Amino acid sequence: MSLNQPVHRIAIVGTGVIGASWAAYYLARGIDVVATDPGPQAEANLRKYVDDAWPLLTQVGLSPGASRDRLTFNPDMSRALAEADWVQENAPERPDFKIKLFAQMDEATPPNSIIASSSSGITMDVIQSGCKRPERCVIGHPFNPPHVVPLVEVVGGAKTSEATIERAMAFYAGVGKKAVRLYKALPGHVANRFQAALYKEVLYLVQQGVLSVADADVAVCYGPGIRWGVMGPSLQWHLGGGSGGIHHFMEHLMDTLTSLMKGLQMPDVSPALKQTIVDGVLKEAGERSVDELAEKENEVMLALLALRAKASKTLP
Repeated sequence: MSLNQPVHRIAIVGTGVIGASWAAYYLARGIDVVATDPGPQAEANLRKYVDDAWPLLTQVGLSPGASRDRLTFNPDMSRALAEADWVQENAPERPDFKIKLFAQMDEATPPNSIIASSSSGITMDVIQSGCKRPERCVIGHPFNPPHVVPLVEVVGGAKTSEATIERAMAFYAGVGKKAVRLYKALPGHVANRFQAALYKEVLYLVQQGVLSVADADVAVCYGPGIRWGVMGPSLQWHLGGGSGGIHHFMEHLMDTLTSLMKGLQMPDVSPALKQTIVDGVLKEAGERSVDELAEKENEVMLALLALRAKASKTLP
């Protein structure tokens, strides 16, 4: 399997929100995309999603050859995958379903193609267990929506080859993604675990009456959240150590942070707490719909990414 094997045709299996977003992104990168989904309205919904996302992608900048006309749809998965160089699977998160689906995709695709799963929680060890060629199967988990957020987590299973991992990392980087390699498979991968760890404390503090749901959001997005959008927490502690950097932080400040860690507790995620969060979120959202909030979020994230691009020589 060649690390430099070009990807000219990508098959999208499953065209829900994640699959449709991937399709829009790959089209914007100038790649032919064939999509497949058994749903009766799948093609119409996919094309609408791509049309709605296109102005935003155009604003960011399209690659040479980018066109919505490069999108085709075939409800027959075997035909859709017959000439695919890369498959991005986005099916429901059910282990039995994915095992069967991957075995079918393994049969339908050319032997040198890569089959990547967007799975957010099921490990590749499980997913690839029914495949005849499991060495070319890999997790390529995006953050939602993939056509806006750059992160992709790449992790193999026990039978995934090193060449597949390397090729996946090279492919995602080549289409403009920020790919991180995970050397061990864990439920939820890594970034979702980061989110879970933070939200555990948010729930605990809200339940203890320390602050409101809205103020917890403010504390994150107008405090450390701004910094995390520039550089990650470990590099931030390098700054926090002053002129002594991370060495000073570890010697003089880490013990204080460790004591805080030891004091963190698991909230009681009761029906009452869930309702408190629901009430707080709806109050915070006000009259704005989910779609309106998502549109504004995408707009701000793209503005941040544009600023990062301008400062790319000095930022990680």
